[in-house]
Amino acid sequence: MSENAVLRLRAQRLARATRPFLARGNRVLRCQRCLLPQKNCLCATLQPQQARSRFCLVMFDSEPMKPSNTGRLIADILPDTLAFGWSRTEPDAAMLAAVNTGDYQPVVVFPAAYADADRTVLTHPPIDGKPPLFIMLDGTWSEARKMFRKSPWLDRFPVMSLNVSTPSRYTLREAHGVGQHCTAEVAAALLAQAGDATAAAALQQHFEHFRHAYLAGKPHHPVHAQQTDF
Repeated sequence: MSENAVLRLRAQRLARATRPFLARGNRVLRCQRCLLPQKNCLCATLQPQQARSRFCLVMFDSEPMKPSNTGRLIADILPDTLAFGWSRTEPDAAMLAAVNTGDYQPVVVFPAAYADADRTVLTHPPIDGKPPLFIMLDGTWSEARKMFRKSPWLDRFPVMSLNVSTPSRYTLREAHGVGQHCTAEVAAALLAQAGDATAAAALQQHFEHFRHAYLAGKPHHPVHAQQTDF
């Protein structure tokens, strides 16, 4: 199974660790690629796609190592996805080069309510001109807000404020508020609105498979008894 940027970032983060990272359910034997229980591994089901749009994940410290992370699902489906660890004081030089390459239209995916009054805010992905580069801040809600506030290099890019009308199906972590969606759900909606319908459908399907497999390893989860059809 091929690597992707999130897997490489996870390997780098593990190499720097001074003690083992113990996520919830750390006693479960997991596939070291998809981080699901080995009996529920999804690696053989992956169907990578091509898309005009591209994603750049800016991931908070330990996020690449969490089994519940959905940012890596984007990289599973779109292998050219970029992923970098976030640093307030020393942003990754390769990340800065990637978002300033000139080959894409970078936009920061974040709610408009947090943008300054003079900041350009988009409510639909750019369709004309260069392909969009969706910069997604991947972490808990408080971590994402911190990254948004304390990353001056983001200030020159428009904010992409997406309205997802369907309720979130992400039940692996507690949502900060009603109407919030996980990273993969937002990415699938962005792809659909940007005209990348095939990639959007593939990512949504991969997310549903991941969600089902994750919850299958948690027999006491309140939604475990619900039937999911694929």
